[in-house]
Amino acid sequence: MNAPLLLIPHLRIHNANALSSPFTIGFPAMTAWLGAAHALQRKLNAQGMPVQFDGVGVVSHQFDLQTYKGPGDFEYSIIGTANPVDKDGSRPAFIEEARCHLDISLVIQCQGIDELPEHELLDKVSQLLSASLKMAGGDIQQFGKPAIHRNFEQLRARLMPGYALIERRELMIEAMESGQDAMDALLDYLATHHHCEQQEHNGEANISWTSNRKEPGWIVPIATGFHGISELGMAKNQRDPDAPHRFAESIVTLGEFTMPYKMNTPEELLWHYQYEAENNLYLCQQRKPEKTQTNDRFSKLFN
Repeated sequence: MNAPLLLIPHLRIHNANALSSPFTIGFPAMTAWLGAAHALQRKLNAQGMPVQFDGVGVVSHQFDLQTYKGPGDFEYSIIGTANPVDKDGSRPAFIEEARCHLDISLVIQCQGIDELPEHELLDKVSQLLSASLKMAGGDIQQFGKPAIHRNFEQLRARLMPGYALIERRELMIEAMESGQDAMDALLDYLATHHHCEQQEHNGEANISWTSNRKEPGWIVPIATGFHGISELGMAKNQRDPDAPHRFAESIVTLGEFTMPYKMNTPEELLWHYQYEAENNLYLCQQRKPEKTQTNDRFSKLFN
């Protein structure tokens, strides 16, 4: 039997972090959503509720990236915030921060809630979300009433209309195993190719254009974790003085936005933490049956 699923519907988040990796701007990284669920779990544990959140799914209902493209511009520009002036009235140094406003639903796989009063758990979740908890670095403006679901079909209906973010790292693995560089493989799946055909009809030239991508579907780059690039140790002025420190770089792969009605099981939606000590990988991955055989192939790319 599948674990109960906690649904937090229609979280409206203001000024979330859209800089999902050092070279991608868009939907917040999966590490942000799993991190928010983990923070919620720790706050519940601190209030005497021994719950454990094992997986997180995110469904986007609305996404507004704070960018601007003026008439005749070729590229988009980030819409920045106006910082307060200094004491002498001058404008302080400006650091560009990619922001977005979004409306999402979170689905959290729960353990240890069967013996807890359900209404008390949901009340605590609502209180914590209304207090000081942030999501992806943004402020929670409002949200729907949380609920516990044990039937995935009923839950799936409440997620529509929306787009669930799923993992497509197998596309990157296949391209890199065939000899492509990681960046070339990523761009190859994101590029749109335009083709022009000219045909003669009754002495007139008819020109038709077609556009396509390498893989059908709404394929996007997503940040799904970190790769350690230094040995574990202690660093001066590190945030947590008791935890070992290491430098790391973001791992970016491919994902896909797809409608939840296409899913038959919770595992097609949920993401989980995956730690691989031998390869220094800290990942957010899915455990769908067709993806399990790609784990070893993915790890070999970092050896």
